[in-house]
Amino acid sequence: MSQPLMKIAPVLVVLVGSLGLAGCATKGFVREQVATVNQRVDALDARLQATDSTAKQALAEAQAASGQAQNNGQRLDQLNARVDGVEQRMQDNRRKRARN
Repeated sequence: MSQPLMKIAPVLVVLVGSLGLAGCATKGFVREQVATVNQRVDALDARLQATDSTAKQALAEAQAASGQAQNNGQRLDQLNARVDGVEQRMQDNRRKRARN
């Protein structure tokens, strides 16, 4: 072999060796890593569904409370109108008595 080739040969051996060692992951390794990630995704999905269910239930309860509040507001308006009418009649009666 020539002198320049002798100097380059060890570099070539290291380069080829490192390329061989840095090869692709095995199917088993990939499956193991994907299985771990899938477990975490499944756990997060379950938590998300539970949170979504809780949020939907809270929304339904809030809407029911809003409807009840509106009904209560309407009843209060009706009662206020009745009280105003009673007060008006009382004042009219007082005026009538004061004139007599």
